Amino acid sequence: MSVKACVLHAKHDLRIDAIEPPQVSDDTVVLGMSHGGICGSDLHYFHDGGVGTIRVTEPIIVGHEVSGTVLAVGRNVSTLVAGDRVAVCPSQPCHSCEFCNLEQFQHCKNMRFLGSARTVPHVQGGMRNQMLATVDQCFKVDPDTSLSSAACAEPLAVCLHAASQVGSLKGKKVLVTGAGPIGALCCAVTALQGAAAIIVTDLFDFTLSKALEMGATQSINIASSPDALADYAGENGGFDVVFECSAAEPAIRSAIDVVRPRGWIVQVGVAGNLSLPVNAIVGKEIRFVGTHRFHPEFAEAVALINSGKIDVSPMVTQVYPMEDALEAFKMASNREAAIKVQLDLRGA
Repeated sequence: MSVKACVLHAKHDLRIDAIEPPQVSDDTVVLGMSHGGICGSDLHYFHDGGVGTIRVTEPIIVGHEVSGTVLAVGRNVSTLVAGDRVAVCPSQPCHSCEFCNLEQFQHCKNMRFLGSARTVPHVQGGMRNQMLATVDQCFKVDPDTSLSSAACAEPLAVCLHAASQVGSLKGKKVLVTGAGPIGALCCAVTALQGAAAIIVTDLFDFTLSKALEMGATQSINIASSPDALADYAGENGGFDVVFECSAAEPAIRSAIDVVRPRGWIVQVGVAGNLSLPVNAIVGKEIRFVGTHRFHPEFAEAVALINSGKIDVSPMVTQVYPMEDALEAFKMASNREAAIKVQLDLRGA
């Protein structure tokens, strides 16, 4: 019996290939995959052949936002049984390098991350009918939690880690720039933590409407209302915290304008080299921080989805069968009509 997988061979060359089925070993489980979300990095691989200096140099199974059901367990596995439904953590740190010893696992020197072309051989991803996983990658999903929602645990974990850079958001006035999947989830996390106001900006009414469903209190279309943030700008600024999710230079400059002195800008979106007003950052004593992946937050994300405290379903705008992966990737690139596009991995 063969297993089908969504394999990127080169830029714009995405195929459904037959691969060998996984064989369970003593300390692993075989998963029947259910849903896989298309991430921005998957889109960069598809459209550009890589991300930054990382290049796709050999066929790679894409996808790292995945969920599934346990089909078989190794003889040393005691915490999972066949039939368990799980969200799959794509992060596999080595647990032995200097960063792992400091419990900064997201910076592991030897990180293996599902669907990543950072290393050669590439780490194969989760968009396939079946895959092998370790026990510590599998987080149980409640019977009444959809596996589509469970596949959103990874991007939610990213946003939980971003929020952890700041501390308490209770009572804070927050700006979220960019209403894609990460922006929408930052709205949800910020709302859960009790922010007093959450304003989200984007270029498209469709994405903004979903961010409002996810917890934003006000939306601004900066394409139709480019000066709408002007009232918040100036020396004193109007926001305590900005989650910058667009990676667009104008949005980052705007964030610097509108954050208050000694406020926070958390750079969540990934960009290249930019020209920024360093004098303003210094003069306002802005705490401008980056945020990278997650580690303990994955378990927290699954728990929040299981409990219903965060409903991720509004941002899942389309689900395609795996055999329509090419169409799904095209739709995921259309920010006027899609936020999070998933593949149903059970067929094909």
